[in-house]
Amino acid sequence: MRTLIRNFFKCGILGWCLEILFTALHSLQRRDMTLKGTTSLWMFPIYGAGCLLAPVFRLARRLSWPVRGGIYAGLILAGEAFFGRFLQKRNLCPWDYGKARWNVGRIIRLDYLPCWLITGLCMEKLLANRHR
Repeated sequence: MRTLIRNFFKCGILGWCLEILFTALHSLQRRDMTLKGTTSLWMFPIYGAGCLLAPVFRLARRLSWPVRGGIYAGLILAGEAFFGRFLQKRNLCPWDYGKARWNVGRIIRLDYLPCWLITGLCMEKLLANRHR
């Protein structure tokens, strides 16, 4: 249980940091050199839920990194859809992808699949069992 809680916090912090970096880099498109990154408190438990992928990481460890990353990206998209719909029904969803070309239900973006692939591989590395 202690490991699960520790991994929850690791994934939550990693997710927050990646989101802040990602949103800060988006400001470059607007030529906003303040490079402000943003996130929401709601995102911490959503990213923290990445700790639940630890068994998948162990099962997939012998697969090539593109295959593992694709599996992780698909699972992360499913989680984003689940949590997004949950928050959207309560008018609490901190993101709205309605203006994006590749959005599904305003809550997921298929063009973010490479970002989720990288995020999944980062979480895999973060949660790697050092005593194999």
